[in-house]
Amino acid sequence: MKNAGRIALVLLVLIVSAVLLYPSIKWYCFVSEDVKNLATGSKEQIRSYSRAKASEDGDALLALGGSAAIPKEYSYLIDEAKDRGYKSSSWDVSSLMGAFKNKSDLYSVIENHYRKEIMDAKALQNRILSLGLDLKGGVSVLLEADVAAFEEKLGHAPSAEEISSAVSQDIEILSSRIDQYGVSEPDIRKQGDNQILIEIPGEADTERVNSFLQGKGSLYFCLVDASLTNKVNSLYQNDPNSFFDENGELVTPSIVPNGKLMLGYYKSDDYSLDVLESLVVLDPTVTLDGSYIESSQQSKDNVTNRPVVNFTLSSEGGRLFYELTSKHKGEPLAVVLDGKVRSVATINDAISSNVQISGFTEKEAQALAITLKSASFPIDLEIVSMTSVGATLGDDAVKTGLMAIVIGFMLVIIFMIAYYSLSGLVADIALLLNLFIMVSLLSALSFTVTLTSIAGLILTLGMAVDANVIIYERIKEELKKGKSAYAALESGFKRAFWTIMDSNVTTIIAALVLSTLGSSSVKGFAITLAIGIASSLFTSLYFSHLVFSLFIKEDTKRFMISFKGGKR
Repeated sequence: MKNAGRIALVLLVLIVSAVLLYPSIKWYCFVSEDVKNLATGSKEQIRSYSRAKASEDGDALLALGGSAAIPKEYSYLIDEAKDRGYKSSSWDVSSLMGAFKNKSDLYSVIENHYRKEIMDAKALQNRILSLGLDLKGGVSVLLEADVAAFEEKLGHAPSAEEISSAVSQDIEILSSRIDQYGVSEPDIRKQGDNQILIEIPGEADTERVNSFLQGKGSLYFCLVDASLTNKVNSLYQNDPNSFFDENGELVTPSIVPNGKLMLGYYKSDDYSLDVLESLVVLDPTVTLDGSYIESSQQSKDNVTNRPVVNFTLSSEGGRLFYELTSKHKGEPLAVVLDGKVRSVATINDAISSNVQISGFTEKEAQALAITLKSASFPIDLEIVSMTSVGATLGDDAVKTGLMAIVIGFMLVIIFMIAYYSLSGLVADIALLLNLFIMVSLLSALSFTVTLTSIAGLILTLGMAVDANVIIYERIKEELKKGKSAYAALESGFKRAFWTIMDSNVTTIIAALVLSTLGSSSVKGFAITLAIGIASSLFTSLYFSHLVFSLFIKEDTKRFMISFKGGKR
């Protein structure tokens, strides 16, 4: 490959790395602390804040008077007015209001502005390089097994051994879900006979916790009693308050007979919060639950392009579902997830093993697919407490450790320049590039940095320096044989290639074993090490080679001198 192609490849790697690192840079450098705090709160808190700000800002704007100029902080309203096709030579409150239907419309636009800002920050938070429990702290969640529900499920009082076994299986399922949701470096352990303690790095974001706790696996299909559903909804529209008790829970009216089940039909609003749309009366005697599901995945409907979940039933589940759908063609069938009706569709044809359900947002469809794929909990879990925890190492220990890392890194840079002159400078540049690529890849993986993963990063940088040392010593040997600068360079890199590859391949194998069999903290170390090795191979064998190729053409004499320095 010619140097022009090599330069293009290096530039491409730099650009891609910068793009991957951008979310972390944006979060830590350009997102205000107020927005960060709001983004880590619950969606209910975000909704309350956005609506309060809409009322506050809307009132303040209207209080300015019709001829008042639009303040700079409301410039987004002018952009919205322009998008609606409204034009004005000079924008004031009066001309701006002409673009909106009424006061409520204006307030809605202001609310959407704040909602988008915070929800975008919330989404950004899931794509950044974050600090672990030992460096920053996180959230501690205590879960307790619902023994009463487990007893009802078994049909008899469970023994202590049965409860303990079910809780252990729950831990395995939780680990699988947390891995798939991208919440890295969790600490999950059993506490007592019927409790599970989970410690997750990061802020106490309830949605983040619920993302892998949601979906107790209680997905099932029920036939809908259309006649009773219509009657109940008529009553609900006339007097909705009578359908709720003092705790806000749904109350089944007397017109629904025993043996029937009334549930709410929910859809997600702009904040991804469940909003009750209507009521549905079900016949729970003819059902098929999620225990028959073998696999699931989220995709898009070919016709409507809406998010859907496709799943495959076991042979027994396929037989039961075929019997259900073939006997009740033309009747509505409800999809119930965790006690809420998510979708109602009419049965047009008999369905066997391959099923597709819709009625979800993209995030909900993805979450449901993961929940079904990782199985249902043998014993349901309830959140007992959720509290924030401080950094386990303490601020002083963290500062001391990071200072030691920085000092060690600087000493390596100084040593390479002092020992190898200009060639050492090239090695240091390659080392910094290696660090940049590593951090970018870890950021793209939404990696959680702990002290053990930092150790893996530093070890990788040390190995990258070692690779440069091996290459340089090979080049010095070739120069001593009287070879030209270019011949010594090519021969030195060629001779060092397999030595470097052998040592790095064996390290990658060890890293893969550690990431497969190790605990969460060991996995962090192994992942960092594996990524670092791949990055260091590129910087030491490719980038350094390119720089020296250009360097020889520009100044062969300096190149020769740079390798006549230190002795080993």
